Amino acid sequence: MPKLTGVADPSMSENNTVAKALDDAPLGLFHLRAVLISGLGFFTDAYDLFIIGAALVLMKEQWHLSGTMVGLVGATTLFANFIGAFVFGRLADILGRKKLYGLVATIMSAGAILTALSPNIYWLIAFRFLLGLGIGGDYPISAVIMSEYANVRDRGKLVGMVFSMQALGLIAGPMVAITLLASGMNHDLAWRIMLGLGALPAMSVIYARRKMPESPRFQSQVLGKQVAAAQQLRAYTEGQLEVIEQTQQDIQARLTFGEFIRNRRTLLTLIGTAGTWFLFDYAYYGNSISTPLIMKMIAPHASLIESEAWALIMFAVAAVPGYALAVAKIDKFGHRRVQLLGFIMMGLSFLAMGIIPDLTTLLIPFLALYGLTYFFAEFGPNTTTFILSAELYPVSMRTTAHGISAGVAKIGAFIGVFLFPILSKNLGLSGTFIITFVFSALGALLTLVLPEPANQSMESMTTATVKGKGLETAAAKARIRGMAH
Repeated sequence: MPKLTGVADPSMSENNTVAKALDDAPLGLFHLRAVLISGLGFFTDAYDLFIIGAALVLMKEQWHLSGTMVGLVGATTLFANFIGAFVFGRLADILGRKKLYGLVATIMSAGAILTALSPNIYWLIAFRFLLGLGIGGDYPISAVIMSEYANVRDRGKLVGMVFSMQALGLIAGPMVAITLLASGMNHDLAWRIMLGLGALPAMSVIYARRKMPESPRFQSQVLGKQVAAAQQLRAYTEGQLEVIEQTQQDIQARLTFGEFIRNRRTLLTLIGTAGTWFLFDYAYYGNSISTPLIMKMIAPHASLIESEAWALIMFAVAAVPGYALAVAKIDKFGHRRVQLLGFIMMGLSFLAMGIIPDLTTLLIPFLALYGLTYFFAEFGPNTTTFILSAELYPVSMRTTAHGISAGVAKIGAFIGVFLFPILSKNLGLSGTFIITFVFSALGALLTLVLPEPANQSMESMTTATVKGKGLETAAAKARIRGMAH
């Protein structure tokens, strides 16, 4: 492996030897290790968020829940995601990524176990809120850690691989539900096992996350610990990357939240990443978590096992290929372009379901179009909103901005999940799908405000933001001088 060298220059982040080594590195085992450690968190996120749809069908019978209460149970975790993403995202830019990475996995594990032990609906809501805090915190930290370990050529693929672990969670949920229901198990015990199993994948990565070193880009560019970052990167990659240890520090301006928000360029980008993610999550989560209810409306005489089987087939046939294509082609096609295409095709599919007469009474044609929405969600904004938010911002505000974007998105998801049972009852599925089309169309339009980051280093994109767009204030310059000396 050739030795990667460079001369650190405090004024030019692209000359940072740590960043340069990571940007130019070929795909290696350390990338896959980071994908696995981060990705298992997203398996947990997906399983925990979507298994509640099947569990709610059983809870509704047991606890005689109203439609409003069903919507509240499904949406509580998503509201907590907003708080968790914002709080842990900001803390990760202040305290570092490593200190919080194991903590959010621990919270997810505890939340899943406690939901399984809930004695009544009110405790269930409280524990689902706790679970949501951990899931929300996992979004910005996992995404940014992977983007900061990634090379330029494969960054979209690597961050997309982390997010695509959601596909396994989507499949695991219906498989668990079908297995438990087919066993003839008591429904009260069945939904508790469904929810409790969500603790296992999160528990499996707690130790690995605590042993993972601090993000080398954050350590070298924000903390100014170039030597430590180089040493830990060499150890983590088991010698695959040789980075020259330099005492000269390469420090970017550590922006305050106020400096970040007041800048026109970063504010517009934040509106773009948060807004598109909000619009997408309204459409996606409202339908996904309500899939068992949708199946019941389309095929009212089908059993819960049959409804879960249809959902499993649809995820496997439509969603998984969408994830796979996104991972394989996103860096070639362009991150923004894939998002734009996904919004357009997803929206047209929802529109067709809304305006074609009697489509919701025809199971197979309906499932074909419904599956198409999943394919273009995965090969589109479900993957790209996660990636774009992890790469468009300066390193000192990266998890903050991702956390804001993910948190705002989960408000959209909360609204979608809460309103779906109400809208579908009053407007029918056709009217509900037309509203979802409008959200998809708005997402496509808002995508146009975002830059295209594919095949560009994050340092080169954000140097202009930090140095040339008003963010390098007198206070920021003073912090640089103080840290450098």
